[in-house]
Amino acid sequence: MGVPYVATRCNPALTVQGPLDLEPSSINAHPRPEEGNNAFLTLSLLEHNDHHGYELSKLIESRSGGVVRIHAASLYPLLYRLEKRGLIAGRWVEKAGERRRRYYRITEAGRKQLEAQRRSWLEFAEAIGRITGVEYA
Repeated sequence: MGVPYVATRCNPALTVQGPLDLEPSSINAHPRPEEGNNAFLTLSLLEHNDHHGYELSKLIESRSGGVVRIHAASLYPLLYRLEKRGLIAGRWVEKAGERRRRYYRITEAGRKQLEAQRRSWLEFAEAIGRITGVEYA
């Protein structure tokens, strides 16, 4: 049967739609709930370094120990939407002997969004901890 999906509004900045599906309201127009998480992960990785799409995908997979994977079919449309919303900026880079790649960096608007998402995620995790008795270090 699987895990039922729940749509609950915890506060104006937070929507929960199923297991680990957290979306700030400013990114809530995604057709699939997990894209809010994908945006959060992507902005987090771009906070300190510029990366190209394939590199972002591999970083998410490696840092999560293989638990989280974002396939190109989901990642590149997400990057396009984040760029269109002004949360990231991309630039094409060509290196000798390599194919052209689009590198992304977080914008000031993206940094503000990332901080809002972090606050919402922390609030959500603390609430779940209070319910389940799980404590985080």
